[in-house]
Amino acid sequence: MYTDNFDNLNVSARYMDGKNSNVENLPPHVLRLVYKEVSALAADPPEGIKIYPSEEDITELHTAIEGPEGTPFAGGIFRMRLVLGKDFPAVPPKGYFLTKIFHPNVGHKGEICVNVLKRDWKAELGLRHILLTIKCLLIHPNPESALNEEAGRLLLEDYAEYESRARLLTEIHAMGGPGGTSGAPQDPNDGPQPKKHAGDPTKRAGPSAAAVPAALGNGANGASTTTSSSNSSSTNNVAGKKKADKKRALRRL
Repeated sequence: MYTDNFDNLNVSARYMDGKNSNVENLPPHVLRLVYKEVSALAADPPEGIKIYPSEEDITELHTAIEGPEGTPFAGGIFRMRLVLGKDFPAVPPKGYFLTKIFHPNVGHKGEICVNVLKRDWKAELGLRHILLTIKCLLIHPNPESALNEEAGRLLLEDYAEYESRARLLTEIHAMGGPGGTSGAPQDPNDGPQPKKHAGDPTKRAGPSAAAVPAALGNGANGASTTTSSSNSSSTNNVAGKKKADKKRALRRL
């Protein structure tokens, strides 16, 4: 746990190598306060929120928020980030959802519109207050300050349609892991196979080369060589057709 005798210079030097960050623009005493708060959040995060501090850039905080029960976002995990600018804490951080979400107060690029990140910001509020406010925004959207106008309109005029749309995007983008694709990982044997298997005899459809002669031998009493040749040709044609179908399916992906 961080203690107050932490050396300001060491804090600044630790993060000075971060590229495209605001670390070098923040004074050491602000870096010290940010480090202390982020450390406290990681050790004791708000309920339903996970914290992922960056080892390289303390001015960018990544989090994962659980969709609250009783909302269209329930069951989803929504990745989000807070970016601290060079004027922090005089100016509030900027917040972005990295997981796609259908919500009135979240823009198409993930930007978040909430008063605590604008006119209601006070330096003493801190990062924990911001995270809790954004989680509450999932429960109580504010259509009056909508960045997603369609979501705001549906929330006011047709809640059932709004709920359906929000739930659909939650299932597609927020289920199956923090910000990952929906559903369980696909079984490698389901659906089209990668192209690298196209020439692998063990991955081809139909019986193996060893199985064909055995099958023909078991039922070949009185069968002619011509019949065996025909069966083998038919098997090859089926395997070739499936191989072609597989390539067409891959091209459609």
